[in-house]
Amino acid sequence: MATENRINFWRRNAKVPGRYPKDTKPKFNNLKSKKASSFHEFARSTNDAWDIDEEEDEDFLSTPAPTLSSPSGHHSTSTQDQQQQIQADDTETGVSDRLAPPSTEALDFQDVQEEDAEYWEHVNGKVVKSSSDAHLNMSSVRSSLQKQQSLPVRPIIPLVARMSDQNASGAPPMTVREKSRLDKFKQLLASPNTDLEELRKHSWSGIPREVRPITWRLLSGYLPANKERRELVMKRKREEYFGFIEQYYHSRTDEHYKDTYRQIHIDIPRTNPLIPLFQQPAVQEVFERILFIWAIRHPASGYVQGINDLVTPFFVVFLSEFVKDVENSEVAALPLDTQRNIEADSFWCMSKLLDGIQDNYTFAQPGIQNKVKALEELVSRIDEDIHNHFKRYEVEYLQFAFRWMNNLLMRELPLRCTIRLWDTYQAETEGFTHFHLYVCSAFLIEWRKEILSMVDFQGLLMLLQNLPTIHWGNEEVGLLLAEAYRLKYMFADAPSHYKR
Repeated sequence: MATENRINFWRRNAKVPGRYPKDTKPKFNNLKSKKASSFHEFARSTNDAWDIDEEEDEDFLSTPAPTLSSPSGHHSTSTQDQQQQIQADDTETGVSDRLAPPSTEALDFQDVQEEDAEYWEHVNGKVVKSSSDAHLNMSSVRSSLQKQQSLPVRPIIPLVARMSDQNASGAPPMTVREKSRLDKFKQLLASPNTDLEELRKHSWSGIPREVRPITWRLLSGYLPANKERRELVMKRKREEYFGFIEQYYHSRTDEHYKDTYRQIHIDIPRTNPLIPLFQQPAVQEVFERILFIWAIRHPASGYVQGINDLVTPFFVVFLSEFVKDVENSEVAALPLDTQRNIEADSFWCMSKLLDGIQDNYTFAQPGIQNKVKALEELVSRIDEDIHNHFKRYEVEYLQFAFRWMNNLLMRELPLRCTIRLWDTYQAETEGFTHFHLYVCSAFLIEWRKEILSMVDFQGLLMLLQNLPTIHWGNEEVGLLLAEAYRLKYMFADAPSHYKR
């Protein structure tokens, strides 16, 4: 019976899901006041309205990217978008209002509609999507917002600026210990042949901002450990990248590649849409070139939605090498050579990352399927109560963990936390693959109390897709990584079907 309901619920429609028909507003009053206690009841009480046509896509392409002064009609409630909206409000209300918790009225229910529309994928002949864009009753939304409001009031941390130097409690950016660590990094990097194992050891607990760009280049495998060869290799790789631009970029309008370029062109304005840095034309052009060149050089996967997010940490880190206030910098004002160097380095480091997880993006996305299955098996061993709770209310791991694997938790964490997380991922031998599984497990268990308190299908999905990490900083990420490390060694015999 549950299978029939899933087939009816997840409609197979050639049109893109996640938006209402033109001139139609959602009618929440039609929903039953009683909470759906199972997938079966939720499916029966949900009216899906998906309608978008080619004309709307063309309108999107011709419409300027949204900025802080002209917000779009719908906003996502993902962690990044919530924080970006609060930051935009800060500029109007002043510093004195930062400590006030967000009001329920200020967060429109329409915020939950659009985020996951782009995560539909065809997996083994079935359409798979997350369910945060379903029409949920207002009581569940208000309950979720009240839970977030009940959290301790904490100061808003800049999304990008000083992201690596300030923790969630507002600690000073540089302590004696951090100064000592920075000196150790500089000593390692200055040696004729950098000891990469020692560098990984020190990077695991976070990399100082001042040396993060060069450390990421080394740990990703972009640059050699030999100091004398670095400049020569970097010069050659940068020239090679712009050789690809001259050779291939003009083909973006060819019949064979126009669909790929069109999808990239649509997705880029959606990348951190409320951060001015990523809405600058110069930055969007950089992302278009990086993603298009990567896609045509990797035909087995091509471009897949979600890859656009993976460029941002590298771009921000390499930009921070030249500007102090990353979030408010004007990229077009930088010297042309600097812009080109940031672009080329971002391309090569992103390519190194994707080389290790490309099966996440090939046909049917087998890498993500295996990782989600592995997560389910691991959680069943770590916390049986959570696992049985999901089974009781017919919540499938793919409905929330698909995005965790596809975007490496980037939609669940603020950008500053993602960069700190990637310090450790690059220090781990299989950080973006094997260790990421344990981080996701630790991240899920972090919300154990909230998960077990939700006793209906829709409430669980709302919680899992809108986890309140908006105030997270280095402290919280450090604790998450420590727990993941503990789980890795307690449950070292990871599922065999994942290791294959």
